[in-house]
Amino acid sequence: MKNMKRKQQEHLVDEMVAPRKEKTKHLFGSVKVGERGQIVIPKEAREIFGIKPGDILLVLGDVERGIALVKADTLQEFARMILETSSHPADE
Repeated sequence: MKNMKRKQQEHLVDEMVAPRKEKTKHLFGSVKVGERGQIVIPKEAREIFGIKPGDILLVLGDVERGIALVKADTLQEFARMILETSSHPADE
């Protein structure tokens, strides 16, 4: 049962965080970090990922792999789906 739950969770990761539909890899150019540590997310990236003014982005980091930005509402929905699939005591 634990392997099944793990596969379900991995599938949720694929669908919510890193969907593999159509063209999934992009190079948007470069950005310059300002004096206050700010960057501008390129317009094409904002459009593709549905980032709008007022959206909350989480800044995730891995020393070996780098920095990632994730929309908070996407991650919140992903967490909700994991909790729903893992909170069924009959599955254990």
